Amino acid sequence: MTIKHLAPGAPCSADGPPVDVTTWRLCRLQESGFARDLAARLASTAAVDIHALLQLVDRGCPPELAARILSPITTSGEAP
Repeated sequence: MTIKHLAPGAPCSADGPPVDVTTWRLCRLQESGFARDLAARLASTAAVDIHALLQLVDRGCPPELAARILSPITTSGEAP
């Protein structure tokens, strides 16, 4: 994760107790430019490496493409 994602005063940073992991993941993804629906789906999927997604986006990869690149492989019959 880069400094860009740790900027003080960002909507995800709070002075109180930590938020749950899914909420934190959702917020970080949205701050990085992911659409809410895509961010929600990725945030709730434990197999998705959020840090790797953020690194790809930091390097200029569009969020949708980063999600495709790092999406877990599903077996036949499963929804992505």
